[in-house]
Amino acid sequence: MTDARSTAWDTYSQSKPQRRKTNAKGETTWFNWTQYPDHGPRADVLNLNPGDRVLDLGCGSGGNAAHLAMLGNQSVGIDLSAKQLDKARERWPGVDGMELRQADALTYLGDTFTIFDAVYSVFGAAWFTDPGLLLPMVHANLKPGGVFAFSQRPPVEGCYGCQASYIPRGPEEDPAVVKRWDYEPDVWARILEEHGFVDVSASVLAPPAGSRRAGTLFVRGVPGG
Repeated sequence: MTDARSTAWDTYSQSKPQRRKTNAKGETTWFNWTQYPDHGPRADVLNLNPGDRVLDLGCGSGGNAAHLAMLGNQSVGIDLSAKQLDKARERWPGVDGMELRQADALTYLGDTFTIFDAVYSVFGAAWFTDPGLLLPMVHANLKPGGVFAFSQRPPVEGCYGCQASYIPRGPEEDPAVVKRWDYEPDVWARILEEHGFVDVSASVLAPPAGSRRAGTLFVRGVPGG
């Protein structure tokens, strides 16, 4: 794969440690929507039943995808970074029901014949893909009544639409640049509705108690008829 974004995310992967062996509750797998440990909603917002098919757009090192597989779902995780997927296979070896593939979100959705019960993205491809291209494909690959949900950092005030993220590389190299799409919650809700999603909710989840840090944008919708 020659996509320059793959190299950027390989570099990013090197700066991130593996997920902890257990969380604060002692669970060996868990779902995390926010940038803070043991915080935010859980996997039940996806309305999954055992055996359901679920797709992680930008699965990274695989923690969320592994958790859903351990709950009995058919969990597919895609990511552009081979190094992230290597970390996922090292951290979660032999998990039944989890499939990992190196792929671009648009390419994968355009090629697959699978209809999913839920599609989600946690600081992943939904943030780094033009929603005008991504949302129609997500809609087409979701069953009626299925769930699409994603989380990412809220936008910086006044910085909306297509923005640039700079990922540091070596001391003698320019940073890698990847595009991201930032909007306020009400704009995200309108964008999803314009692409055929209903029952849309979009808000910024507050950070953990006592923290001054940023919250987490969380958006959820289901495909309309």
